[in-house]
Amino acid sequence: MNQSKKIKLAITVTSIDALSKAFVVLRGFEESIIKAAELGYDGVELAVKHPDDIKDIDLSRILSQNNMEVSSISTGLVYAQNGYMFTEPDDEKRGKAIKLYKELIDMASDFGQIVNIGLLRGYIGDKDPVETETKFIAVARELCSYAEKKGVTIILEPVNRYEIDFINSVEEGVKLLEKIGFPNLKLMPDVFHMNIEDRTIGGELAKHIKHAGYIHLADSNRLAPGWGHTDFDDIFKHLKMADYKGWLSVEVFPKPTPMEAATQAVRFLKPYFEEYNR
Repeated sequence: MNQSKKIKLAITVTSIDALSKAFVVLRGFEESIIKAAELGYDGVELAVKHPDDIKDIDLSRILSQNNMEVSSISTGLVYAQNGYMFTEPDDEKRGKAIKLYKELIDMASDFGQIVNIGLLRGYIGDKDPVETETKFIAVARELCSYAEKKGVTIILEPVNRYEIDFINSVEEGVKLLEKIGFPNLKLMPDVFHMNIEDRTIGGELAKHIKHAGYIHLADSNRLAPGWGHTDFDDIFKHLKMADYKGWLSVEVFPKPTPMEAATQAVRFLKPYFEEYNR
């Protein structure tokens, strides 16, 4: 892999037996890595529910043979499969969530050095908003301290109001990061969610670029880029102006089929990446 590249393109993948509602493009870790490499991706974002998901495959060998990298470890399945949340009122359940996340940090220290927090953060619901935020801040600081020793970055994803009621916009995410105060905690803006929650997409990305550690790409309808009305010209123009360096990952509906979605995304996005990295 050419390490001089400013930005690299990944795609979300998971195991064959992951929940049907797992929000990924390709399934089967080994097969997905091979397919992604053939299509021209630089890496894969691994959606796992537990580190044991990869215990039966030689991930290092497969990545090396296909000149691929792990861009990050995604934790959506930890929430979906177990119902774990960092704002869980029950101390025992919250403790289990923290323990499992630390195991994923250990995994990321070998693969990718990045772990995300999406819906796993939990929601407010009928709980007190200040108490919920305080609980999350305490958990985030514990996890960031643990991850810092492992050389791992944690990325917090703002998610739109229709999916969760806690940390919806990039600006809200930035304010929370500043309260937590750890340099290895970054934001994971997702342009699909930004299309709903933020004033602009490109402009907000550029404004808060120092806090962005990873970016999710999807079109306005959550299909592959190029199949909606998102202005990717503007997004990449602002990222270039702000001199973003790092991963951008395709997280879209696997429609009409996973391979058609993966193919469309890379075909549409590659010219932007080639121009950006000149």
